Amino acid sequence: MTNNGLTTDTLNILLDTQQVIKQVDTLKLYYTEHYAASDSTNLTTGKGEIHPGLQGTQIPYRLNADNGGTALLFLCFFLSAYVLTNGKRFLLQQLKDFQNVKERGNLFNNSTATDFKYRVILLFQTSVLLGICFFDYFHDSIPELLIRVPSYIVLGTNILICVLYYLLKWLIYSFSGWIFFDKARTTIWLEAYSTILYYFGFTLFPLVLLMVYFDLSASILLPLELFFIIFAKIMMFYKWIKLFFNNLYGLFCLIVYFCALEIMPCFILFQALIQVNNLLLIKL
Repeated sequence: MTNNGLTTDTLNILLDTQQVIKQVDTLKLYYTEHYAASDSTNLTTGKGEIHPGLQGTQIPYRLNADNGGTALLFLCFFLSAYVLTNGKRFLLQQLKDFQNVKERGNLFNNSTATDFKYRVILLFQTSVLLGICFFDYFHDSIPELLIRVPSYIVLGTNILICVLYYLLKWLIYSFSGWIFFDKARTTIWLEAYSTILYYFGFTLFPLVLLMVYFDLSASILLPLELFFIIFAKIMMFYKWIKLFFNNLYGLFCLIVYFCALEIMPCFILFQALIQVNNLLLIKL
């Protein structure tokens, strides 16, 4: 059969040829739109849609994931192990001296350089552990603090304030003892106060570990911490009575002492930490 002088086979061949040409043109157009040519003079730009995706959820800060906090806890562990291993005699002697009221000319007359080293280590450990406790408290009460301020600055500031707090109390005790009491009794009191701080640090260490690594509930942690703090104050009261409570004048000093040197400094320390952390939040 023919159509205008063309056979059916010829028409089929022409239709197939046109279809192939159309496919080639389509592939060329697709390549031009989506791929750049190898020749820089004939460079084409690909077009496509940009999908921003979903916004991720920010992971909250955790002290057990902080390398600095973990390093401090390891340091406290090694310091405690060192003192418990090599300073058993020193710790037992401190307990015996706490129970007895004996006059010693100077706090370090009967102490060696090693004992002095133990004193510094244990006081530093107590300050670090107390600073970590305050750090965790402000992390929960002021969440934006650690979002805007680096954690090592907040933690270091809290520890430094605790160190300065104990140093200031030591100076106040020395000054008040120099005014109201004799040097020997003041020396005994300073040593007894240091002993309480040593053992307070030992009891605080397991609580801090539970708080950091086991996420101990604040409803359980705070009563335990308050119990140890109150127990330490009772021990101070007991030692103070044995040293100074001899007459009505001693009773008056007792009231002044607990109001001015024990109760008020605790409130001042807490308020100082609040103001310093708020200042860090504003300035940084």
